[in-house]
Amino acid sequence: MRVLLIVSSFNSLSQKVYVRLKEKNYIVSVDYALSDELMIKEVQRFKPDIILCPFLNKFIPSQIFEKTPTFIVHPGIIGDRGSNSLDLAILEDKKTWGIVILKANENFDGGDIYSYKNFTMPINKSKASIYRNEATNCAIKAIDELFINLKNKEFSPIKQILNPLHKKITQNDRKINWQEDSSDTIIKKINASDSSPGVKDNLLGKECYLYCAFKEESLKAKPKEIIAKRDGAICIGTIDKSIWITHLKEKDYFKLPATYVLKDKLKGVKENRIPLVLDTHIDTFYELRVQKDDEIAYLYFNFHNGAMSTSQCIRLKYAIDYLKQECKVLVLMGAEDFFSNGIHLNILEDSKKQGEDGWSNINAINDVVKSIIFSPEIITVTSFEKNAGAGGVFLGLASDFIVINDEVVLNPHYKTLALTGSEYHTYSLPKRVGEKKAQEIIDKCLPIGSKEAKKINMVDIVFEDKSYKEDLKNFTKSLTKDLDWFYDFCEKKEEYLDENSEYINSCKEKELKLMYKQFWDKDSNFHILRQKFVYKKKVLETPKRLKEI
Repeated sequence: MRVLLIVSSFNSLSQKVYVRLKEKNYIVSVDYALSDELMIKEVQRFKPDIILCPFLNKFIPSQIFEKTPTFIVHPGIIGDRGSNSLDLAILEDKKTWGIVILKANENFDGGDIYSYKNFTMPINKSKASIYRNEATNCAIKAIDELFINLKNKEFSPIKQILNPLHKKITQNDRKINWQEDSSDTIIKKINASDSSPGVKDNLLGKECYLYCAFKEESLKAKPKEIIAKRDGAICIGTIDKSIWITHLKEKDYFKLPATYVLKDKLKGVKENRIPLVLDTHIDTFYELRVQKDDEIAYLYFNFHNGAMSTSQCIRLKYAIDYLKQECKVLVLMGAEDFFSNGIHLNILEDSKKQGEDGWSNINAINDVVKSIIFSPEIITVTSFEKNAGAGGVFLGLASDFIVINDEVVLNPHYKTLALTGSEYHTYSLPKRVGEKKAQEIIDKCLPIGSKEAKKINMVDIVFEDKSYKEDLKNFTKSLTKDLDWFYDFCEKKEEYLDENSEYINSCKEKELKLMYKQFWDKDSNFHILRQKFVYKKKVLETPKRLKEI
């Protein structure tokens, strides 16, 4: 079967759908919904059996859906119609939400329903997080059911309930009343607006949009008073306590850590420090936490959108070095939404010294990888429970054992930003998949699902999402069950590292040599493409790598 994905962008859901359909041996091509004319041309070129739209914010032309069965993935329950569905579900405290797959027709979100699934709305999570996790997993199940239903000759779709389109959510609906709204209400409004469009406000005379909020359990201040800062975030008083806001965005600019936006306006605001790594959850803003289970340490690094700045890399390296002395098995867990996506492109774009700061960032993440690789005294495990991209994938490949959630998609490549890449990838990737396959992965720039990753030996073990945490725990415990085996493993690892340390370091040095001009040449394609990426500039055509013949 030939399936055309028409999308507004190749986002996390679109990638997961792409991987899922490829695993089922469908012929899949992707087309960006740039214009009616281009969409029609692509349909005529590819001649799909069906069209699927997992992420679309444009109306499909009737010339397409009247000739080819076209299905829309809508993030709402039966009867919900219109945009900003998840925003509304959060603001209205919906207990249950869902995904419906409708056959496109002349009515906006009004076609017959061929599949639907519901999920329980989590408490105190951002729209972006719900979309990447609960909504995306629900959508995959609904799409699986769609294809089963399409093959079932006895299946009959159900009619969509043609309720009026729900109200369009404006900044008035999101607006914070600092003199009346509780911390919980403010966080809910920010959650419903993250990652787009944010909540519009004015902080210290600067108009900006607010993103990513956390409760604070001990600091107290007057409503809207900024009383502390920590690792790029700011703490603001509310009527009942205070909250942390980690990111802001000025109009016509891009999202940055809050202190980068307010800069000198924060003079006199003190840095409120906490331990490098917390060993328990508390209501405050933090990025590094460890959970210990006997001699196993699970290290969580919750960096916003998986992007890792120079300072975040340095703190992560220190945390790893500290924990190497405290455990026998170190498990790299990443965060709730991503494992890691590599260096921090937004901070680089904002920098006045892009070459210097970019170079510092690459070297800092390399130091993290080095600390993982050169750890003969312990066993390291990477837990790809969530998606990873670019340098974040290769950071994960540095461990002794790689475990992956069966729902995860990896993007192990750099070339879409004109980078050759670092993070010791010329050592770790060929070591696992071989030289030929490694080069193919880097060149193709396509997402890889868990099944393919296991097939090519990129990862060691695939655990199902529904039992992932328990399976991971059982696996890591097995690594210390036989102490003779454990010490033998570490001894062999030490011998291997002693014999190959020069080669391993030479891989990194060669990578940096290739990347030098990409960072230091002001006119390099990396700087041009990074700017387009960060500013979310409209692309003019669908990338050729996503098109199937």
